[in-house]
Amino acid sequence: MLVLYNHPEDPAAFDKHYNEVHIPLAKRMPGLIRYTVSRNLSKKAPHYLVAELDWEDMAAFRAATASEIAAEAAADVEKFATGGSSTLIYEVAEV
Repeated sequence: MLVLYNHPEDPAAFDKHYNEVHIPLAKRMPGLIRYTVSRNLSKKAPHYLVAELDWEDMAAFRAATASEIAAEAAADVEKFATGGSSTLIYEVAEV
């Protein structure tokens, strides 16, 4: 799962909530094996932050996103992502 966060109205408030509340919440999702964050250093770029969350397979992802903790994490996004966000769901294949 890839989450693209647009530039927030208040970057300092975004960072504080994301780091102190959202990351610990999202990391509790069942079966999560990797959570990475990339910050775009250019203010001209369309996204402020990109988060990538990985599960072993699509079945594990579906189980995780059906959990109560996933619902809490999804509801939390509107509390800090004042610039909006987009989520992409995809399967990764090594080639």
